[in-house]
Amino acid sequence: MKKVLVLEDEASIRSFVVINLRRSGYEPIEAETGEQALELLRQNPDTRVALLDVMLPDIDGFEVCRRIRASDSRIGIIMLTAKSQEMDKVTGLMTGADDYVTKPFSPTELTARIDALYRRTGAPAESAAAFEIVRGPFRLNTRNRTLEKNGQRVKLTQIEYSIMKLFMDNPGKALSREDILNSVWGRDYYGELKIVDVNIRRLRIKIEDNPTIPTYITTVWGFGYKWGA
Repeated sequence: MKKVLVLEDEASIRSFVVINLRRSGYEPIEAETGEQALELLRQNPDTRVALLDVMLPDIDGFEVCRRIRASDSRIGIIMLTAKSQEMDKVTGLMTGADDYVTKPFSPTELTARIDALYRRTGAPAESAAAFEIVRGPFRLNTRNRTLEKNGQRVKLTQIEYSIMKLFMDNPGKALSREDILNSVWGRDYYGELKIVDVNIRRLRIKIEDNPTIPTYITTVWGFGYKWGA
């Protein structure tokens, strides 16, 4: 079964999400506190997507996200945020989330986001014929979906890996935000363009010598980004 962790302390919202996930062929794992969610993930290591509410009775969803990311870079994480709290979206993405859904949400939208993230986290490995891409100090292994810089492993989420592969496949080419969104999140993605900018910011922190003066992922003002290595 396709397991999805559902961390939501409001029973009515959690049951609504769980019912719709079951209808869509998923096996929901329910948690109402952050600590419970982390324990359930330890018990279910084959869980591929986690849906995390921000406001919780013990530790908040951001801290849960940080702890998950500290031990697992491959699981897909979607934050549930309040519509009025714009900073929650950015904070969630910067702590390691792959996507966010604002409340109130439709079951169709939520399931589509989970479907898309589930596909990305289970993407098949590349063929052995071309399993490495080398650009400057970076070596991207597409067989095991890892990145090294100067021989040192850089820990990436699946979204970050997809962005890096897109850039390294297109050196010197200016890619619009729409190009990146469509390639990485899919053309049927419901969200906003800002998710591209926040993920680029997070990726720069990991790969740039000085994230405030980027030399590898450079900004093409008014358009998008370009790979410069």
